[in-house]
Amino acid sequence: MSEKILVPTLGESVTEATVSKWLKNQGEKVSADEPIVELETDKVNVEVPAPSNGVLERISVKEGETVNVGALLGMINGSAKEVSKSVKEVKNYSPPKKKTKILKEPKEEAFRLFKEKEEENEPLKLEEEEALVLDNFHEEKKVKENQKVKSQKPSVSPAARKMATEAKVDLSKIEGSGKHGVILKEDIMSLMGSKPSPSERKIKHGPEERIKMTRLRLTIAKRLKEAQENAAMLTTFNEVDMSEVIAMRNQYKEEFQNKYAVKLGFMSFFVKACVIGLKNFPAINAEIQDDEIVYKNYYNISIAVGTDRGLVVPVLRETDEMSFADIEKNIGKLGEKARDGKITIDDLQGGTFTITNGGIYGSMLSTPILNPPQSAVLGMHNIVQRPVVVDGNVEVRPVMYLALSYDHRIIDGKEAVSFLKIVKESLEQPKRLFLNI
Repeated sequence: MSEKILVPTLGESVTEATVSKWLKNQGEKVSADEPIVELETDKVNVEVPAPSNGVLERISVKEGETVNVGALLGMINGSAKEVSKSVKEVKNYSPPKKKTKILKEPKEEAFRLFKEKEEENEPLKLEEEEALVLDNFHEEKKVKENQKVKSQKPSVSPAARKMATEAKVDLSKIEGSGKHGVILKEDIMSLMGSKPSPSERKIKHGPEERIKMTRLRLTIAKRLKEAQENAAMLTTFNEVDMSEVIAMRNQYKEEFQNKYAVKLGFMSFFVKACVIGLKNFPAINAEIQDDEIVYKNYYNISIAVGTDRGLVVPVLRETDEMSFADIEKNIGKLGEKARDGKITIDDLQGGTFTITNGGIYGSMLSTPILNPPQSAVLGMHNIVQRPVVVDGNVEVRPVMYLALSYDHRIIDGKEAVSFLKIVKESLEQPKRLFLNI
């Protein structure tokens, strides 16, 4: 009995996908709920499980082809048996004894040749195969000797060794031109004066290479371009002294981890600080729908996560009702799912405000792009020791630059600057986070 493999429902507004990879080959045995094919959508990659036990009887759609929701991907035969191509090893196997045939009546010609050989009484001669064995022995001996010589470290002249040490040259990669392969000073000079070799990528792929964009990358490009074209985007900046946050984190991080089994990071402080700012300035948590402004009275914070496949933005829901431990645990789970390619459509939908941290890659300053339909995004950057004037004195403090990009159509400059100021004050005085002020 055969069963169909169909494209499942992929989520809100997602109607088609691309078959990125078949995880099983046609004719292979599969188990129920075992992933057999991977689909790539505009937002995430989805693994389609086998509907039942059996054998993958037919693959109807090739890799790279586009399919709609409900389309036929292939067939599973539940009654078929897997055809094994491998030969199983049989233990304690002994081949049957070969029976010796006895010539009852030997032929006359064979008897004559045997008689002539006996009468000649000539001495035995070595056959050609035996001579070849001796030759092979000598050849193997020479090969082993050559290998032994090659395995030995090359001899280096004193002048060449000194030059190689100063120039930090790997002598094992140099073939000496001196007697018996001795590396000379001229060999080092020749290497140092040679032209740089082309990159490995250029050697492998040529001067240019063309790779078709994935659906995820195409969607990212489309959405970011739409954000630039449709929104009146503006960015405002501020800086925050991270001394108090770092001190609090260092003081309680071990106790926090022992109690909640999760590390205390910086992101939970920023999420809490942003929630306070969003409550004070509702327009930053709003969005435009046609000719209306929709104010969101819940605080779903999208956290940008970079993966090998592109940028994904999973959502932390109801963050105003989360503790520091809840935030850190959920960030860890979503980040792991994103990097493993197991993020779902539901994980990406419903965000009201985005935080992106370019600082983990070393970014000093940037202007983040909006994540439509959201109206604002906060950019974090790296923490750098900078001179700061404190009470008339110059002190070195750990400082981070903050950037808030916003849609000027519904967010005024005063609101944007004031929001960023609240975030700054909450981080410089982290006790405010626990007082919700």
